[in-house]
Amino acid sequence: MKVGPARSAGVQWVARHARAEAGFRGAYFSGSTVGLPDDAELPPSSDVDIVVVTARDDPPAKPGKLLHQGALLEVSYLPWTELASTDDVLASYHLAGSFRRDAIINDPTGRLRELHEHIAPRFTSRPWVRRRCQDARHRIETRLAAIDTSTPFHEQVNAWLFPTGVTCHVLLVAALRNPTIRLRYRAARDVLTEYGHLGDYPEMLGHLGCSHMSAQRVQHHLRELATTFDTTVRVAKSPFFFSSDITPTARPIAIDGSRTLIDSGDHHEAVFWIIATFARCHTILATDAPHLHEARAPAFRAALADLGISSTRDLLRRADEVTRFLPRLWGTTEDILISNPDITE
Repeated sequence: MKVGPARSAGVQWVARHARAEAGFRGAYFSGSTVGLPDDAELPPSSDVDIVVVTARDDPPAKPGKLLHQGALLEVSYLPWTELASTDDVLASYHLAGSFRRDAIINDPTGRLRELHEHIAPRFTSRPWVRRRCQDARHRIETRLAAIDTSTPFHEQVNAWLFPTGVTCHVLLVAALRNPTIRLRYRAARDVLTEYGHLGDYPEMLGHLGCSHMSAQRVQHHLRELATTFDTTVRVAKSPFFFSSDITPTARPIAIDGSRTLIDSGDHHEAVFWIIATFARCHTILATDAPHLHEARAPAFRAALADLGISSTRDLLRRADEVTRFLPRLWGTTEDILISNPDITE
């Protein structure tokens, strides 16, 4: 599907399903499709991100991934209060990019238009780009420091994994690239290559633990994940914020998208989402089907073992290593900030 028809489907979904909701304050596109031309091809392993702004301080569970008129949409809610300060939005690495261009779907209050008009001309200003990089770095530091060792091990894994992966986002923000979720390592590698810092990449993969893994081994873990994924889909009942990522609709992203990465030679870059999806499946299974959680645990543990992780102690050690890596990462980030020709003074 082309990006244009996919976005049109998103606009129609908002008109049909979101605008009538109590507290609706607007909607806009986010993520990788922002700025893409209408005739760009949208791969089956990609979706169109839509943010619905709501007056509710406690938004309902996000609709997540859904099919509408043949387009795969990812719909989430954002409290109106998070857009209250224009400068806070401009300094937020995960919010500002949506207002760099006109990605507004519906704006009954005019506030989204105000944000776009303020942020667009300032988005590439070096002080603001640096503040967004600092925002990403702060997320790494605070979330790694907050790993709750009292939670089940599969939940601890993602509490370590996601902030570790934000190291990629620091670089992507400095390069004025979309801080993509699933493809973050491949995108970060491309930035490091472009700016002459590819030598830093093995260390980043090392913190993830996959720099030594062969394509065959990653493929094996993906096959095991596919079994766990399909098992989870059959029994999932309890709602989680990521529930829509573990559905038949999401399988082209979670499984097929990872297979595409491996087949193209980017097997190291596939590991992040394989582990994240494994852990999410086990969060669901532990609640809805404990016997299947136990039955599928060896495959998950084997994937983690290949990353050098078998215990909470290993996760905490890795978290400390990533934290100690941040000054070196920041040095590379500052070099990108200086070298990026698209950043303005």
